[in-house]
Amino acid sequence: MVYESLSEKDTFDLGKKLGADAKPGQIVCIDGDLGVGKTVFTKGFAKGLGVGDDVVSPTFTIIQEYTDGRLPMYHFDVYRIGHPDEMYDIGYEEYFYGDGVCLVEWSSRIEELLPEESIHINIEKDLEKGFDYRKITVEE
Repeated sequence: MVYESLSEKDTFDLGKKLGADAKPGQIVCIDGDLGVGKTVFTKGFAKGLGVGDDVVSPTFTIIQEYTDGRLPMYHFDVYRIGHPDEMYDIGYEEYFYGDGVCLVEWSSRIEELLPEESIHINIEKDLEKGFDYRKITVEE
């Protein structure tokens, strides 16, 4: 599916809709250039899960856990991962194969570790359509 977002609110709302439909064990992979709205999407997803905490990008901590929603949400930002083997050091398997939902920003950096059934979301800018325009592709 391809969605067109004309604002941060649109991106947030799509995340919220997908978060409301999320199921235990899902892994949502989010890719796109810097500043396209990966964290905005994730904030919406968290809202859809009922997470009340403020969601921030875990760029320096790699993972942030949110357990106050209807399902636990594990937010990964693997931008700083130099090699996929580094994911073993943080125990990624417990998260990926648990009962929560994992959102993985920059997932293409650890592609070989992702289960086949992962949901892939790609967010792209198109400045010809406007500064706030985003094309959001969701592949299940």
